[in-house]
Amino acid sequence: MLRFMLSALCLVVSANSLAATWSITYPRPLTENDQRTAYPVDLLALALDQTGVNYRLIPTDKPLLQEKALKQLAENRNVNVVWSMTDTDRESRLLPIRIPIYKGLIGWRVFMVRQDRLKEFKAIDTLQALLKLKPIQGYDWPDTRILQSNGFDVNTSKSYTGLFTMLAQKQGDFLPRSLIEVWAEFDSEDLHESIRVEPSLGVRYPAAMYFFVNKNNKTLARLLEVGMEKAIANGQFDELFNQQFDTSLKRADMDTRFFFEIDNPLLPTSTPVGRKELWY
Repeated sequence: MLRFMLSALCLVVSANSLAATWSITYPRPLTENDQRTAYPVDLLALALDQTGVNYRLIPTDKPLLQEKALKQLAENRNVNVVWSMTDTDRESRLLPIRIPIYKGLIGWRVFMVRQDRLKEFKAIDTLQALLKLKPIQGYDWPDTRILQSNGFDVNTSKSYTGLFTMLAQKQGDFLPRSLIEVWAEFDSEDLHESIRVEPSLGVRYPAAMYFFVNKNNKTLARLLEVGMEKAIANGQFDELFNQQFDTSLKRADMDTRFFFEIDNPLLPTSTPVGRKELWY
């Protein structure tokens, strides 16, 4: 299959375009301390390295909120690739590379809470008890709709930094953060001193974060797909993933933490859930 994909790629990408340098623009991080861009950019570089093309990865001039970045990508303006959690709407507007870049960990959520609420959360032993509390999420995130569809009353913020401010100011009870994000955020010097990572609970739902490109940019989509498939086959994808997230998984005490399982009605039917090697 991979050999066929490589042959197809060679038909699409001429020798001249391979020799040229691809300038690929991605969304600049929202803040100087936002570390969430590091791994996706490293993975982009790894995938492109597998294909042999010459390339430059360039951040946008200004930070872009997720929905704005996706809108500009759909309009083929300013940005060439965005990584985002998939849903049916995004796959209708954009071209996904259907390899979950975080192996589904985007759907494994642990809770940021205020220190004075830790005892309360320790006593929660049913999903019904958790549903009585209000989570905080981004207003345009698929996660917000997922939580709402499972019965949560969600408070939302239009800004990333506003999520943590809302939690510190008691405008919600907990902030679910994925295992790929939570520790970098917790270690940030900007985090309010009252916020802690709850040590024993979480929620889990099936979710995939993909690289997306413009609907008409099929050549770039093929480049990324072929490069990522090669990195999966030769073990370099797993090597990068483990290097980035082994410590985070250990800090989360995965052996003892309990995750309530909830549904994701937004998950497209084309999600490659049957490919076990792509998931944590």
